[in-house]
This record gives sequence, structure tokens and C-alpha cells, in this order.
Amino acid sequence: MPNTYINKVIFGDQVLLDLSQDDIKASDVLAGKKVHLPSGEPVTGSCPYDADTSDATATADEILQGKTAYKAGSKVTGAMPNNGAVAGAITDKTVPYIVPRGYHDGSGQVVVTAPQLVPNNVREGVTILGVLGTMSGGEGVKATPLSATPYTTAKQYAPADLGDFNYFSQVTVAAIAYTETDNAAGGKTVTIGTVAPS
Repeated sequence: MPNTYINKVIFGDQVLLDLSQDDIKASDVLAGKKVHLPSGEPVTGSCPYDADTSDATATADEILQGKTAYKAGSKVTGAMPNNGAVAGAITDKTVPYIVPRGYHDGSGQVVVTAPQLVPNNVREGVTILGVLGTMSGGEGVKATPLSATPYTTAKQYAPADLGDFNYFSQVTVAAIAYTETDNAAGGKTVTIGTVAPS
């Protein structure tokens, strides 16, 4: 069957239309677009590409894992891990939280985990990570009074010597002992202080 398509038009000695020298084919034309082949036959394009990707710079590590894209005409499958909502905790101020490589959806949280960080464990007037302290320093401390007698030799006392105590609530020191007694020579014997018991 002869070609019924017009691919060249000459008016006198002037060429008005010449498709015969074209080299286009359907696969060169974007899918859904219509053109004419060198023969003059109308065709619909079948090329699936809708952009020039020759200057694309993304790498597989920069594309989400499992997703695909095209770069310089080649299909690239992503390798970037999808971490979604990452959750982490800081339990030691000397150990930093390491942010994992990859994509994050923005809803993850990193929190400070410190059950002991409560007001009554922080000194009164001091704020640590938003926790205002209420501890006075006297919680759980037990005191006892001390009554001391001065001796002619030094003697030390500690609260624990009197039981399960942390400090003395008050110390009462007796007056230095002073006595006068008659002696055989007709005078007075003055005795000051006492000897510590052994």
C-alpha cells in the first residue's frame, strides 16, 4: 500500500515543508504528545521522561531507602535509612546522645532520664534542668545535745559517741570545778578542775 501521508510540500521552487530529513521517532517524544514522523505519519509519543536529569546531584545515600529517582537518565534506588520518630534518652551527662544517620520525621524526642532529679534532691535555691531545689540539707539529720565537763586534760566528743546522731544541737559546758579544803598546816588547799575518767 503506498504511503498516504504528506511529508513534503513544494510550491514552485520553494520548499514549504519537509519532514523527510527529520529523524524523530515516537520514543523520542514525551508520552501523550503528538508529532509527525519523517514519513508524515502522525504518532503519539511514548517517552516516559518528563525532565532532563543530566545535572542531578543526589546520591543513593541522599534518597530515602526504598524510594527511586532518576539521575542522568539512570534509575537510582535510595539507601538513606528511614528512622521515623527517633526516641533517645540521656542518662549520663558525660555520654552524648548520638543522632543516627538518616531521615527523621520530626516527631522524635530525646529526653533526660534522671528519676533522682526532683526538688528535694536539689539544694534549695538551685535550679538544675528546670528543677528548682527545695532541699535544705537537714533532711534525715539527727541532732543531740551535749553536756561537757572541763577536765585538766583534753577530751574530744563526736555526735556518734552518743548514738546515731549527726551533730550537736547545743553544747553545755559545766563550770570549772573549784574547791577549798583545810589542810594540816592550817591553810587552805585549792583544787581547780577534775581529772578525766579513764
